[in-house]
Amino acid sequence: MNNNISKKKKPLSPVIVLIYILLLLLAVLYLAPLFWMLLVSVKDNPELMKSPFGFPQMIHWNNYVEAWTLGKLGIALLNSVLVCGVTLIVSLFFGSMAAFAIGRMRWKLSEATGTFFLIGMMVPVHCILIPLFVRFSHMGLTNSRFGLMLPYITFSLPMTIFLMTGFFKSIPGELFESAAIDGCGIYRCFFQIALPLARTGFFVSGLMTFINNWNELLLAMVFISDPAKKTLPVTLTYFVGPYATNYVQMFAAIIIAIAPTVIVYCMFSNQIVEGLTTGAVKG
Repeated sequence: MNNNISKKKKPLSPVIVLIYILLLLLAVLYLAPLFWMLLVSVKDNPELMKSPFGFPQMIHWNNYVEAWTLGKLGIALLNSVLVCGVTLIVSLFFGSMAAFAIGRMRWKLSEATGTFFLIGMMVPVHCILIPLFVRFSHMGLTNSRFGLMLPYITFSLPMTIFLMTGFFKSIPGELFESAAIDGCGIYRCFFQIALPLARTGFFVSGLMTFINNWNELLLAMVFISDPAKKTLPVTLTYFVGPYATNYVQMFAAIIIAIAPTVIVYCMFSNQIVEGLTTGAVKG
């Protein structure tokens, strides 16, 4: 008989079917709130109160226009992009250099330094918020974007160093030994060998840094008082009033706020999954 005859596919085992069902339920669980927010954002308030979970009878795209103009989301979006962009670049640059020194270079205090940065991941921002605000007030750093970037960078560095250290340790040491024999210095090893091989780690740590700072509310609300300098999460709180709340505009503003993170994740989802699997395996 011809070997090209297609073979019968083996039936899926009950365990595989159960896994698929669980994954499908998880997908619905995570996507249902986003879909509901989209439906609410194109309704009007009376229809929302009458049928909160139904489909809209008429699509009101003007909710997005009013949320953008009345809420001044354009200025807030630029502030968030500026603050998060600078934080992302600085934390990735210095965090990767520190991670390379901890993970690949041999010196006495490398493990102690790595532990020191790990402790920074365990310190909640609420514990140092008041002394940090008092210190920044004396230094004149409150109500400024630069004063908001400093704590963002500080709290982003431990996670970046922790993730990048694992990626640098997964690179075979023979590559650095061969480069050293050929006369390659530390800086060339870092920029020409370590960084290209650990580029997937940048996507993982960069995405986590971006999302955490993009959605941060407490520090931005405490340190910034000028409405022209407030970030997007703080601006979203203006849609909730003490006596009335425009829910449809608020949900439209929320959709605008989460759109950049969804777009970034969709663009780099393959690299992020590759980075997670690569960082989980050493050797």
